[in-house]
Amino acid sequence: MTEATRPGLAAFRAAAARIAPHVRRTFCDPSPALSDRAGVPVWLKLEHQQITGAFKLRGASNAILQLPADTVGVTTASTGNHGRAVAHAARARGLRAVICLSELVPENKRAAIRALGAEARIIGMSQDEAFIEAQRLVRDEGFALIPPFDHPHVVAGQGTLGLEMADAVPDAAVVAIPLSGGGLLAGVAAAMKALNPRIRVVGVSMERGAAMAASLRAGHPVEIPERPTLADSLGGGIGLDNGLTFAMVRDLIDDLVLLTEAEIAAGLRHLYLHERQIVEGAAAVGVGAILAGKLPAKGPIIIPLSGGNIDMALHARIMAGDLPDLMEP
Repeated sequence: MTEATRPGLAAFRAAAARIAPHVRRTFCDPSPALSDRAGVPVWLKLEHQQITGAFKLRGASNAILQLPADTVGVTTASTGNHGRAVAHAARARGLRAVICLSELVPENKRAAIRALGAEARIIGMSQDEAFIEAQRLVRDEGFALIPPFDHPHVVAGQGTLGLEMADAVPDAAVVAIPLSGGGLLAGVAAAMKALNPRIRVVGVSMERGAAMAASLRAGHPVEIPERPTLADSLGGGIGLDNGLTFAMVRDLIDDLVLLTEAEIAAGLRHLYLHERQIVEGAAAVGVGAILAGKLPAKGPIIIPLSGGNIDMALHARIMAGDLPDLMEP
């Protein structure tokens, strides 16, 4: 992909109009507790209340709505939330969907995909391995590929979240965005910086297996082992042939914060106990960064709570202080 394929403000606005009948415009609420902690106003974008429980429905819908009428089916590789979004959007268009997942994807996310009428095909121990099967379906069976992040239509769909946040908090000085393959950060950062060039974009991820963080350090996409983490939605590689999101993240990000598993758990607990919000680990990283003193407080902060599809038994354990084995170093 070339520089010209990067979606801009016109693409984000077009995507917003296209997907409006198919997605929910989520609320943006102030957090008095986090504002006191940070010393500046903090706002939470409640995107975990999206129809499929995560922001991914925006990008998946924008991509699937632009497929040709003779499309036979769609496929993707996913850590769970994108697969669920593709399954939902495919069913709305009457398309067959095969979602390729690794063994690391939690069972609750597999079940949610199956409940939407899609096939959840389990392949290997990483998203990269699952993606090989998705590519085979494209090559051998004529499926359309809906990438989880590295596609301009997907990025444009995720950018609609940035438009909504800029509208809700026009004076935001910092936006803290969960960072994995970069589709969310690329879209939100491009949209919000187009409207307010002074806003600082902070990517937040986990210390365990953050492929985009490792790639940014290396200066090019790299592969690293995928490891279990409370922020399971932030797992997976970015693709050695990444053609869009790596460059967009590299050019748009102002700061990068990595959290320990204990810091992610602290974010989950705060959101439940003080904000009355149940989210998954990936959605708690921005809050965890505030609590850990790792997020710069230079004016109003806005944090998208990116998803709420956590296994509730795991959530109950974390709330009780029973830390899972994966939190060991």
